[in-house]
Amino acid sequence: MTDDTGNHLARLERRLQALEDAEAIRNLKAHYAALCDNNYDADGIAALFTEDALWESPALGRFEGREAIRSFFKGASGIFSFAIHYSLNGHIEVNGDTASARWYLFMPCTIASGNQAMWRAGIDHETYVRADGIWMFRHKRSEPLMNSPFEAGWARTRFV
Repeated sequence: MTDDTGNHLARLERRLQALEDAEAIRNLKAHYAALCDNNYDADGIAALFTEDALWESPALGRFEGREAIRSFFKGASGIFSFAIHYSLNGHIEVNGDTASARWYLFMPCTIASGNQAMWRAGIDHETYVRADGIWMFRHKRSEPLMNSPFEAGWARTRFV
């Protein structure tokens, strides 16, 4: 085996690892959405975050640490009685044992207070870390794009 062949194999291994890592992060994101859509399983959601993770949303608050994230999600079904989280157009960048991503979120939902159907959309900015071989959320920040009543749509009123 020449040095060139060894270098080529090493590059292929790095590329394959990056693809496997990106797929693991996609699965992490899908698991998070499924747990949210299953009545906000607080224990399941919290387990996807590092001990010192940060979860933040301008509309919902800032929660530092796994236990604070768990506590927030224990009450989330009291905020949203129904939700479907569509995570779209994920752009994932892997750098060794860390990664970042940007996802568009489209979320038809029902606000529990008043039983109000809503259209919600935003951009999720996320960072991840591989801990003991498993990808986990390190930081999740939502950037709202719209929050509008179902009946009104978003053309006249993007935020309520």
